[in-house]
Amino acid sequence: MDILPIRRAILSVTDKSGLVEFATFLTSRGVELISTGGTQKALEAAGLPVTAVSTVTGFPEILGGRVKTLHPKIHAGILANKDEPQHMQTLAEKGIRPFDLVCVNLYDFAGAVERHLSLEQAVEEIDIGGPCMLRAAAKNFHSILVLPSPQWYTAAMEELEKDTTVGLEFRQIMASRAFEATSRYDALITSYLRP
Repeated sequence: MDILPIRRAILSVTDKSGLVEFATFLTSRGVELISTGGTQKALEAAGLPVTAVSTVTGFPEILGGRVKTLHPKIHAGILANKDEPQHMQTLAEKGIRPFDLVCVNLYDFAGAVERHLSLEQAVEEIDIGGPCMLRAAAKNFHSILVLPSPQWYTAAMEELEKDTTVGLEFRQIMASRAFEATSRYDALITSYLRP
């Protein structure tokens, strides 16, 4: 898929810099927003229409927020190859709608280390769902755009400005940035946990 229309986005960010402006831009172009926890609250506070992930999954956040996006209705919607008829048929059969944009940045594990939290407290700052969504979207860049940091919002808006579509080259670049982000994140955790 060379040109990807952006119609449905999932946003789940720790760093909320530029979030409202970016989400406002998306909404003004008819993009449906799906979100979690604090991100959802920030979007609602700005008066933006947003659907909770739990509404999409039909399942509430559990285990103190450890499990919210780890669900087939999220990950199948991210991983489906839109050029593969069998994938799209499976989504239709299961009542799953595909995503076109994943906008995720990760829990601030570096901040947890800097604050000298206890091991138990620091472990709670290890993001699981975020890296899963980033890696899934990056793997499937042929069919989805991934934005792993607020630093890419402006470039994404420039791409989407004309007709709310984005080209393959930009999606591939963002996929590489997403893998870079999860790689750095895992390296930091590895270093922290190593005795």
